Amino acid sequence: EVQLVESGGGLVQPGGSLRLSCAASGFRFSSTEMSWVRQAPGKGLEWVSGITIGGTYTYYADSVKGRFVISRDNAKNTLALQMNSLKTEDSAIYFCATGNRWTSLSSASYRGQGTQVIVSS
Repeated sequence: EVQLVESGGGLVQPGGSLRLSCAASGFRFSSTEMSWVRQAPGKGLEWVSGITIGGTYTYYADSVKGRFVISRDNAKNTLALQMNSLKTEDSAIYFCATGNRWTSLSSASYRGQGTQVIVSS
């Protein structure tokens, strides 16, 4: 059974930082492209960042480029998202997901239960 368990969300002030983690099991993590996607209240899923199988290449939505850093540890089956200089518009539920910027948003993608990030003063 595929399991993705996110953690690390919380309440942070604008300009602050958070580090999200995702523990993966039940599939060949080291052979799977991974992404972070998010959903803000009342909005649809938005792709945030993606990483290739070996971690060589990383990709970011324009809205987070230069502020967020995605990484993975294939030995530990974990995915991470370091979020810096957070803005109120970054508030959302964040999900780790299998796939790239396109497939991670499809119904075929696996996603965890999410972790909530609230950026507020």
